[in-house]
Amino acid sequence: MSFIIIIIFFFNESWQLLASRATSGDHMWVILVQVNPGEAFTIQRDDGQFQCITGPAQVPMMSPNGSVPQIYVPPGYVQQIIEENGVRRVLVLPQTEFHPGGHSPLHHPPPPPPHATHTHTHFCFTKSEDRMLYTHPPHGRAAFAHRDERASKTYERLQKKLKERHGVGGGGGGGLALSKDSPPPSPQKSRGTPPSGGDLQNGLGGKGADEQAQPSTAVTSLGKSPGRGKDTESGGRIYIRVLEPLEVQAMCNCLQGVPSEPVSFTTLSCEPDGPSPPRKTSGTKSSLVLQWKAPCDNGSKIQNYILQWDEGKGTGAFEQCYYGPQKQYRLTKLSTASRYYFRLAAKNDMGVSEFSDVVHIMTSCSVPAPPLSPELIQSGVTWLCVRWHRPAGSPKEDEISYVLEMEEEGSGYGFQASYDGDELSHTVRNLHRSTTYRFRVIAYNAEGKSNPSGVSEFTTAPDRPGCPCRLTMKGKPHPTSFRLTWVFIFFFFSLSLHLLAPPLVDGGSAVSSYSVEMFAPQVDEGWEVYQGSELDCTVGSLLPGRTYGFRLRAANKAGYGPFSERSEVTTGPGAPEVCRPPHVTCKSPTCAVISWEAPPCNGAAVSEYRLEWGAAEGSMQMCYTGAALSHEMKGLLPATNYFCRVQAVNVAGVGPFSDAVLCQTPCSVPAPVSSEDEEARPLLYSSSTCLGLRWEAPCDHGSEIMSYLIDLGERQPILTGPVTKYIIQNLHPDTTYRIRIQALNSLGAGPFSHTFKLKTKPLPPLPPRLECTASSHQTLRLKWGDGPAKAQPTDSLQYHLQMEDKNGRFISLYKGPCHTHKVQRLNESTSYAFRIQAFNEAGEGPFSTVYTFTTPRSPPAPLKAPRVERVDESCEVSWETLPPMKGDPVIYCLQSMQGNSEFKQIYKGSATSYQLPNLSSSTEYRFRVCAIRQCQDAPEIIGPYSSTVIMLPPRVDTPGVSGTTGSKAAEAQKPKRSLTDEQFSFLIIALLAVTSILIAVAIQYFVIE
Repeated sequence: MSFIIIIIFFFNESWQLLASRATSGDHMWVILVQVNPGEAFTIQRDDGQFQCITGPAQVPMMSPNGSVPQIYVPPGYVQQIIEENGVRRVLVLPQTEFHPGGHSPLHHPPPPPPHATHTHTHFCFTKSEDRMLYTHPPHGRAAFAHRDERASKTYERLQKKLKERHGVGGGGGGGLALSKDSPPPSPQKSRGTPPSGGDLQNGLGGKGADEQAQPSTAVTSLGKSPGRGKDTESGGRIYIRVLEPLEVQAMCNCLQGVPSEPVSFTTLSCEPDGPSPPRKTSGTKSSLVLQWKAPCDNGSKIQNYILQWDEGKGTGAFEQCYYGPQKQYRLTKLSTASRYYFRLAAKNDMGVSEFSDVVHIMTSCSVPAPPLSPELIQSGVTWLCVRWHRPAGSPKEDEISYVLEMEEEGSGYGFQASYDGDELSHTVRNLHRSTTYRFRVIAYNAEGKSNPSGVSEFTTAPDRPGCPCRLTMKGKPHPTSFRLTWVFIFFFFSLSLHLLAPPLVDGGSAVSSYSVEMFAPQVDEGWEVYQGSELDCTVGSLLPGRTYGFRLRAANKAGYGPFSERSEVTTGPGAPEVCRPPHVTCKSPTCAVISWEAPPCNGAAVSEYRLEWGAAEGSMQMCYTGAALSHEMKGLLPATNYFCRVQAVNVAGVGPFSDAVLCQTPCSVPAPVSSEDEEARPLLYSSSTCLGLRWEAPCDHGSEIMSYLIDLGERQPILTGPVTKYIIQNLHPDTTYRIRIQALNSLGAGPFSHTFKLKTKPLPPLPPRLECTASSHQTLRLKWGDGPAKAQPTDSLQYHLQMEDKNGRFISLYKGPCHTHKVQRLNESTSYAFRIQAFNEAGEGPFSTVYTFTTPRSPPAPLKAPRVERVDESCEVSWETLPPMKGDPVIYCLQSMQGNSEFKQIYKGSATSYQLPNLSSSTEYRFRVCAIRQCQDAPEIIGPYSSTVIMLPPRVDTPGVSGTTGSKAAEAQKPKRSLTDEQFSFLIIALLAVTSILIAVAIQYFVIE
């Protein structure tokens, strides 16, 4: 892979290029580009992608054709080649004299100075229209998006070749650092590729026509500047957005070079820019005319416009309503006063632009209906605030304006417009007081004006009345009364003030009410004590011997007028004032001393004091009356809240009580302990060795109870914690104890409670011995103790029988006074574990040891009667078959009885039939059969025998016997079968039913009737 080296950034320190032959006979050069720390090196690969490498690093580059690749340097810089030990080092240094457009070849560089002085160089880029383009900062790095995988693999192959052929490790310190970045993306859509390497190395103008036509990926473009050009930092990278003829000029140490030849660029065409939203130019109630402006075509003429609308549905879905080259469109057959949404796009040969922003446009409405009559919101002396409502039936989208017309009563000018706008209220000012005005409203929109509304009449408010006359006092004031007068009218009052002062000017409206303000002594602010239409008032709660100020004002519809002049009035002496709260000092938990101070007497000396005392603030009682200033209270309760208050009395009356004072007596020892019910014993629980006590917590008298002391008489007292329940253990059974309880707190022990007598219960009984008296394959009958099988329910001693289940838990089978119990529904040949417990009033005794009992094996089921068939001198007996019982085989035993002899066994085996030969023709035979269970580890179990079958001997018919006799003999010879158990049970039930019916009929007939 070949590379084109592009030097984009220039720094104060130069780059170094190292070149060496791979082999003497090989025409392949490896170029090592050394990148210093803080610098960056950008290359363009064959696939057109850029790769940025940041220092410190050495970039190996290979030339496959055997020639050293040409190194392009910017104007004002020269190359210096140094060869050491077969390795050529290329230095790019700024030159002292700058010649624009000059390039130094790689094989003919000028000799370098011993110590090259690096200067900071600036480049100036200008265009034909003097527009400055944006450049990167001097040490800026492009933000690349990803690292190319092919570049990484190529670098690994180059490193491997270097190690194999020359053993060169890639000196230069720091190794190779490949960046993972890619060229910066364009802020617009992807419409091109970054500038090629040739564009950069030739001043953005060294490529052919195809590459020149490619659009740029510039970040931004600056505005025009008046100068020839503008300086940029040295080594800047140029990204051009709007490409025009461009010139490059370099400056170094205030020396300006000659501009390069201008280079022209032409960008490719693309789809148009997004257009502006369409606007409404005209419209009616059923049509709209929309117009729009052409957007930027971006190099390709716009051919058509696409106009979409939502058809007035408001769902957000758009449909195309116009497609063509015109810049306006008329829509018809629309709904009145409806909202429609539109958006627009432009189309050229390159594609369709983005849609414009959605805009909503409404159709016109009809002429509004007449609105309702105006309403009055508020009226003033010189203004009226009027409101009106939107016409009924008008859509919300219709833009309606209003004209408010007013006519003054008696003016003769008619209605004049006082407001024109879209508000629904208006305040008309500069009016006359107490004057009537007429109003009406007209609504209008783009279609025209409505008829006027109904006329409403409103009147302005009157003004406030004038100032009343000043009050004066006449005569000598008394302790409880005095006289006031003004003009020639006076009023007398006792314990009150009677005021009247009609104003001189009523303000155009009759006086409707009066307001009286009072000023307390040494108080500048007054407060209203009366408001009403009466011509006098009573002002109470006045203090005797005080001077009060009064003033009056009148009111009408317009409000209150000014106050009159202030009048001073002094009252006479009265009852004492309120006393200060008394002071309480507790001498002991049951005694307290109350003291107080004398209050102001209001002109009369205090004759006595009254003290009230009580445990509740609302239920205090008089406890002292006298002239002393202290009193001692005795017989109080400890740690109890008490309230007290005091009042003073003189010749003028009784003063008010003072504020109630709360006091609390000191704490004391607890009160005596009492049970919840004094008559009942405090017994909570009783057993043979324990007594559970319960009591009610006594009053702690202000100190928390810390413990209780339980006295048991002769035994050691028991000290408990702050609990009200306690269980006394380790007592003797069936013993009576005398118990009393005492409470203790931090101040000491309270008194003992009264004595309670409590008795423990006797010891619970021991368990009896458990026996099994009878058993079958499904039941076990158990017996315990001595006594009848069925005991009385009143027996104090009872028993609790339990059986162990499959999970190893004991379940209850029986609980009661009986001594026997039958356990049913058991399995055959199974062991069961039982235990028993006895209990009485003393409690539950211990359980017995576990008893194990086993059910026997079940015998075979009874067989049905066998079947007998006579064959000449022998007979064949057969019976039913039984299945094996839990793996045990079943055999059968057949017995026969001849005449009146005993049954004898004639067959035993597993067969289900047997043939008996050599029968006697004159002997009666009886047969029965049973099943036998052959147990593997136990003796055989014989089941019950079946019912007996009788076989009669055959009879010989005589010649003189009729046919009927012969048939009876034949029937007699048939074996008779006995009833089965089911048939016998059914017969018994039927007989019982018939008997019950007969008895019921007899009772109905003989007894009831």
